[in-house]
Amino acid sequence: MRWHELTVHTTEEAIEMISNFIHEFGAGGVSIEESGTLNKQRDTSLGQWYELPLNDIPEGRAVIKGYFAEGTDMDAILEELKRSVDQLAEYDIDTGNPVYEVKDVDDEDWANAWKQYFKPLRVTDRLTIKPTWEEYTPEADELILELDPGMAFGTGTHATTSLCLRTLERVIRGGEDVIDVGTGSGILAIAAAKLGAKHVLALDLDPVAVSSATENVHLNGLDGQITVKLSDLLQVLNEHKAEAGGSGALGVKLPVQVVVANILAEIILLFVQDVYEVLEPGGRYIVSGVIKSKQQAVEEALTAAGFELLEQTEEQDWVVLVARKP
Repeated sequence: MRWHELTVHTTEEAIEMISNFIHEFGAGGVSIEESGTLNKQRDTSLGQWYELPLNDIPEGRAVIKGYFAEGTDMDAILEELKRSVDQLAEYDIDTGNPVYEVKDVDDEDWANAWKQYFKPLRVTDRLTIKPTWEEYTPEADELILELDPGMAFGTGTHATTSLCLRTLERVIRGGEDVIDVGTGSGILAIAAAKLGAKHVLALDLDPVAVSSATENVHLNGLDGQITVKLSDLLQVLNEHKAEAGGSGALGVKLPVQVVVANILAEIILLFVQDVYEVLEPGGRYIVSGVIKSKQQAVEEALTAAGFELLEQTEEQDWVVLVARKP
């Protein structure tokens, strides 16, 4: 079988939005390659080994490839994609004058080829991500996150996800009700549960992500501890207002002690007040997916909503913030 391969040369800042567009336009799969230059910082504090070879992608740039079934009208797809990408400027997302290419390729099992690069990864002192297809013998103190992300975002290798995992390890003390907004593969919800959260409500707007997260929750034996729901941000909570103060179909008891959101800064700004309202006094809000150029805007929005900023951690050009509701 042959496939249409659509390639976009863009910036790392625009990866999540552009890859999401390509998924929405019907791609059977999406691959992402970021800069592999010697200048890029790699966290090796826990003995991580990076098998991806170095490449000639300039620092801060990325190459996104989407694969479409033979016979797809690629002219129409390309036109719609360009229009969507151009609109990102309205949200101050730098796409870096993207370059587009379309060509036909043979089926070389591209849908699974990336798996050779996804190896067990110890992200923190306690958390280790293990692809389901890899053999691995954990040490006594390791918490294993079994993961098959499929087409959903979140393998733990991206800076925003690894930052969130390390922050969750510091914040979760045990017994908390947690909401994970934009759960993707479900990796953060699974980590929170493994770290001792009482129950996690994992939300995502993408049905593919909901399906992936549900499967990963099952792989980890956490069906009774994590509830996965299709939701536009926290909209599902409005649909279950009658359950406030009880768990019900949502699994968590409102207000909750922790909310975590690993999504773009532009989206985070849309529901800061909603998060404030679902947190109990003293509750923590872990905010990730924030590129450094948008950090000030997010901090100002958090402060304006009434949050106290507790800490920030940076990796590459990304920032994770921890805020507290007084």
